[in-house]
Amino acid sequence: MPQAEQFKPCAVIPVYDHEHAIGTVLAAVLAHQLPCVLVDDASSAPCAAVLDELARAHPGMVTLLRHAVNRGKGGAVLTGLRHAAAAGYTHALQIDADGQHCTGDIPRFLQQAAAQPRSVIAGCPQYDESVPPVRLYARYLTHVWVWINTLSLDIKDSMCGFRVYPLPSLMRLVQRRKLGERMDFDTEVLVRLYWDGVSVVNLPTRVTYPLDGVSHFRMGLDNLLISRLHATLFFGMLLRAPRLLGRRLRLTRGQA
Repeated sequence: MPQAEQFKPCAVIPVYDHEHAIGTVLAAVLAHQLPCVLVDDASSAPCAAVLDELARAHPGMVTLLRHAVNRGKGGAVLTGLRHAAAAGYTHALQIDADGQHCTGDIPRFLQQAAAQPRSVIAGCPQYDESVPPVRLYARYLTHVWVWINTLSLDIKDSMCGFRVYPLPSLMRLVQRRKLGERMDFDTEVLVRLYWDGVSVVNLPTRVTYPLDGVSHFRMGLDNLLISRLHATLFFGMLLRAPRLLGRRLRLTRGQA
């Protein structure tokens, strides 16, 4: 297990036209003394200008990276994660730019990551009664597929974009496997890390609607990508079923 002094985290925030929320989110992240990598996924000029100003205002704490063309949330996150690993960080906290995540939970996530440095610390959203039922039902379908494709209930929510990755394990995965770069990324990376033997620690966290009301989820295309992902992962699970079942049996015996 890595020594405590080797725990060196940063934050990675993918940004695409969230100029009205990103300043608030970044200020909250920096309040926890967490260096931050902003990835501008080919935003419009107003958002790009806001990001330029934020980077200038926080030299040494904020790194701004840019895509010339939009590659999707997953592509932006991957750019940030690769940069973080190359810069010597051991862990990266992923958080969305729209303000839906509770930045007050950042210390809890980092504490868990420091205590269990080889695990993914994954947010498990806690919604209030205002959340539309259709949103919960759609997420539940993905939850069921993830439970099937991992042959476990160890991943409570694979769609929450608030999590901490152990970068060595993540980099080994992305070096050998091309991951989805759109809204399918969050689920795929978590399932494939789990397949690689990386444990998942689920932390409840409050989730609200975006501060700027902007959502880039494309109902048709992104649902198609996610459906295709579940099918691909299902066949991958079949190949790994003996190993996954053996892992589950060992864990069950260890808890007996």
